[in-house]
Amino acid sequence: MAISAATVKELRDKTGAGMMDCQRALTESGGDMEEAVKILRKKGLSAAAKKAGRAAKDGLVAVAVSPDAGKAAMVEVNCETDFVSRTERYQAFVRSLVGQALAEGVGDLAVFLARGFAGDPSHTVAQRVASEIATIGENILFPRLALVAAGPGMKIGSYVHMGGKIGVLVEISRAADDETVKDVAMQVAAADPRFVRPEDVPAAVIREEREIARAQAQAAGKPEQVLDKIADGKVAKYFEIACLLNQPFVKSPEVTVGNMLATRGAVKVASFLRFKLGEGAAVTAQ
Repeated sequence: MAISAATVKELRDKTGAGMMDCQRALTESGGDMEEAVKILRKKGLSAAAKKAGRAAKDGLVAVAVSPDAGKAAMVEVNCETDFVSRTERYQAFVRSLVGQALAEGVGDLAVFLARGFAGDPSHTVAQRVASEIATIGENILFPRLALVAAGPGMKIGSYVHMGGKIGVLVEISRAADDETVKDVAMQVAAADPRFVRPEDVPAAVIREEREIARAQAQAAGKPEQVLDKIADGKVAKYFEIACLLNQPFVKSPEVTVGNMLATRGAVKVASFLRFKLGEGAAVTAQ
């Protein structure tokens, strides 16, 4: 089948691989973009498995947590320049959005945009965003909103990094002290885990990592009898990167996050959520 130049460029932007390698991968995959990414990874030609957002590079991630720490909201609101994102008007607007989402218990973005804006109920949230665009003179994107609630015996902690570049919510044991909550949230911000523990990793993801590890080892000329052992090692390494509890603790890399929590009263982490500025806008723009 014919592969368009635009499709080849899209794959190159996603992976950082060369144009010809992208062309061959797309041809081999029959034009399937995700399969082409996997093919490049197996061949060690993919520089990255996902593309960082380009649509909006500035703005803010903001969080709001209820007084009892039982629930929290987080939003990402993008603008065009850092200058605007640092203005009090823009920051106050973003704070008003996340505060309203928490107060009204709304976690669905489409529903929230259709609601009356708390500061001016005669206009919807979407209309107020449009009004801010006209007043500020920059495009504003509102790509993400999340509302989370703590389970029994748990609470929600939060952390905002670099003045709103990254926001984190963690569902953690209610008995955890403030330092531990902050340490876990900072870990999520810094190390970007995908799962809490290895048991949370879908079987399909593990199979794919093993498949890729075996393909890479075969390409490197490793003998057949050691391929499974190499794949096991790569999966274990994947857990160290992707699973919060298996990651080296950023403040003391000689211990894992799980080890650190065990020394602080067997603190448990049930879930986490991480927003990085620009990623939500990229998803919206695609």
